[in-house]
Amino acid sequence: MNKTTAPEKASVQKTLLDERISPFQKYRNLFVGKAGMGAFVKYELITGLFSWIPGALGLFLRRIFYPCLVGKVGRGVIFGRNLTLRHPHKIRIGDNVTIDDYAVLDAKGESNEGITLGDKVIIGRNTTLSCKEGSIRIGEYVNISANCSLLSETLIDIGPYCFLAGHCYLVAGGNHSFDRTDVPIMFQPSVIKGGIVLEEDCWLAASVVVVDGVRLGKGSIAAAGSILAKSFPPYSVALGNPAVRIKTRGPVET
Repeated sequence: MNKTTAPEKASVQKTLLDERISPFQKYRNLFVGKAGMGAFVKYELITGLFSWIPGALGLFLRRIFYPCLVGKVGRGVIFGRNLTLRHPHKIRIGDNVTIDDYAVLDAKGESNEGITLGDKVIIGRNTTLSCKEGSIRIGEYVNISANCSLLSETLIDIGPYCFLAGHCYLVAGGNHSFDRTDVPIMFQPSVIKGGIVLEEDCWLAASVVVVDGVRLGKGSIAAAGSILAKSFPPYSVALGNPAVRIKTRGPVET
């Protein structure tokens, strides 16, 4: 995919460093994402009262009260303990989704779509889905294991029936131009390569890294520890750093 330079926008770090904004406003902008004291008080009460409660009681109470925060919630959703929800009104959750303890669903951004989880998705313990003006779409039956990180400045789009083993890292965006030496790199424009797409029925084994601009074709596999820096056609088996296709599974390519 072609590289493009994103228009300069207020990153979280820039906002947090802005001395004109009070600590209270920074907290509200980062976590709640809505103006007004009503949204702030509702967020604080629900997360403060119910996020930490263990056992069946906690699951029951969160099932009742967390839909008041989240943009859309389907039937049979399980909210684990000590979740972090940021801009929860931009989080949409399908039916029978499980979100394990200590997961982070961070949908922050001024004009982004946020986070969408399809039916029967599983988000593992300590896994982070974080938007930085980008969006994350997770298809039905996707299983994302523990300690994964999905960071989006543009779009991460994971098709149905994909599964990610533990400690996978997907970053859509996150690159900076560095031509100037008189400006810190973090304040130079972001370089966008089009986001990340995992097509239907892909498997990322443990500790796989996927960078911006990669499209992994349907039915593909990335072996443990591989770094995917380019796109792969359907039914590829990729291995290495950087990953290369070592074989093709399923239908023969034409």
